[in-house]
Amino acid sequence: MFKGSLVALITPMRADGTVDEPALERFVDWQIAEGTHGLVPVGTTGESPTLSHEEHRRVVEITIAVARGRVPVIAGAGSNSTAEAIDLARHARRAGADAALVVTPYYNKPTQEGLYLHYKTIADSADIPIIVYNVPGRSVVDVTTETMARLAKHPNIVGVKDATANLSRPLHVRRACGENFCQLSGEDHTAVAHLASGGVGCISVTGNVAPRLLSAMHTAWQRDDVAEAIAIQHRLVPLHDAMFVETNPGPVKYAAHLLGFGEADCRLPLAPVSQATRTQVRAAMVEVGLLN
Repeated sequence: MFKGSLVALITPMRADGTVDEPALERFVDWQIAEGTHGLVPVGTTGESPTLSHEEHRRVVEITIAVARGRVPVIAGAGSNSTAEAIDLARHARRAGADAALVVTPYYNKPTQEGLYLHYKTIADSADIPIIVYNVPGRSVVDVTTETMARLAKHPNIVGVKDATANLSRPLHVRRACGENFCQLSGEDHTAVAHLASGGVGCISVTGNVAPRLLSAMHTAWQRDDVAEAIAIQHRLVPLHDAMFVETNPGPVKYAAHLLGFGEADCRLPLAPVSQATRTQVRAAMVEVGLLN
């Protein structure tokens, strides 16, 4: 259903901190022109924690309108409130998204039964394919393989974005959930290794600034040119490093700013990235060939 290089889109902003809608439109169009296989607005990289609900919905709507069906759009629709997540997933469906990305509930620390009931209730209530976003580093809770297998039985729960960086996980999820359960990596450094373990794509942060390279990497993998995919992954290592030297999306927003897409800073409480980070980001972009 979804495969290849999908990008966890930044939300471009103006100097006054408001969403820069024209920059977002240009950014989405550029991503598609560069070969990106799918778009994921208003996830963590899109600063969903600090967007208002109105802004959240507007970013989803703009992304879908500019994409015009050329590539799939998986709209962020997560919350630690089940009712709020249902509302966002229903909006994604009405707006024309192809799926909704629903993060594990943060801060509440639900049990595995709570996680199961959370996702089941959303899937029962919103008629849209659901991708489970499992990111224990941010949400503290981890969807176990056993719970994922229970969720995979629901017709509306079609896959997982796995940001655990645990490369044995996709092997076990494949056995538990079947070959048709869509496994997407959420961790750039291990994207190719995740493919080798049963994944079919990656929802990428680095893809915001290197979409053509990441598209080429996944396309090479799909045509069984493993050597080429690995070569591109090795080339991208310094850029992956730079994107995560401070909390995401700080570095990638600065990198996108260097390419002309919005201002460099995130909304508080994420501080502007340090000068050392700016230097590392720029140097990595030059090394990879994105800047002169």
